[in-house]
Amino acid sequence: MIYIIAAILIFGVLIAVHELGHFLAAKACGVRVNEFSIGMGPTILHKTKGDTTYSLRLLPIGGFCAMEGEEEDSNDPTALNNQSFWKKLIIFAAGAFMNFLTGLIIIVVLYAGAKAFYVPVITDFADGCPLQSESGLQVGDRLVSIDGERVYVYSDVSLLLGRNKTGVFDLKVKRDGQTVTLKDFPMERAEYTDQQGQTYTGFGLMFGAEEATVGTRLQYSWNNAVDFVRIVRLSLQMLVTGEAGLKDVSGPVGIVSTITDVGEQAESASAAVENIAYLAALVAVNLAVMNLLPLPALDGGKIFFLVVNALCMLTIRKKIPAKFESYVHLAGFALLMLLMLVITFQDVWKLFQ
Repeated sequence: MIYIIAAILIFGVLIAVHELGHFLAAKACGVRVNEFSIGMGPTILHKTKGDTTYSLRLLPIGGFCAMEGEEEDSNDPTALNNQSFWKKLIIFAAGAFMNFLTGLIIIVVLYAGAKAFYVPVITDFADGCPLQSESGLQVGDRLVSIDGERVYVYSDVSLLLGRNKTGVFDLKVKRDGQTVTLKDFPMERAEYTDQQGQTYTGFGLMFGAEEATVGTRLQYSWNNAVDFVRIVRLSLQMLVTGEAGLKDVSGPVGIVSTITDVGEQAESASAAVENIAYLAALVAVNLAVMNLLPLPALDGGKIFFLVVNALCMLTIRKKIPAKFESYVHLAGFALLMLLMLVITFQDVWKLFQ
């Protein structure tokens, strides 16, 4: 039960942080905020300061930032609809920025005490591995990219190698300060024996670790956050290409279930906290990326219309009617809610299987 509560609070905090981003950006840009709320549902506490009502609501599942001129045009000069292109862009993007920043901060905190990091530098080859040669891979090579995808962190090696089913790879490695390209490089999985005498199936590559410093901790944290963005992109790409289906998508219920499993399977309480925090960072970055997709009702959809309106003003001197845009966002919101309902039903069904 404690992990379920933790998961719900994580979602609530991440959504509240998202809305806080919009709020801070709106205030910085001089836009009137009618209400900033933490939580949803009935109001527990509220206080009005200046033009803004600050409220705390019963359900800890997010919040909202209600700006003047957000839903419909207002004559108030401080209304959102009367602001410049750049101010609107900053306000619309601020929520996603705050989610990404939150994910990055969580990762920095998690790695603050790290003594060393595994790095994608080849330190040895398993006995019988055919990949080591003058024209192939060598000890000391640092994997830079695999099939055009950059290797940000050590875990990317298994992720990117695992995506390729052909056995032929395009590799870039850093060797003696120079970038070496290995085009159409054949790599087949085979059975090898590790140093403990255990048999495993893999490519026979061995990697080492580097001592952590303040600089490498920060760099590794940044790389990890950027890698999360790439993971979300690859997941969306798989959905578009059909490599993954709707059954592979999880909503809030599925993520709560995953967080619960991660917590319960941890060997200790501290490990559970670390694992859940790491997953929270992934969810935070996921929210940032998903919110910037150019879909109606999302921040990305608002940015899309903002750009289209700017182009229309440059070309035909007319904007898209505000009512039309609001109808599009309303329809998009309805479709998103329907999709969320389907995914939630699917997640609940999985729980009982």
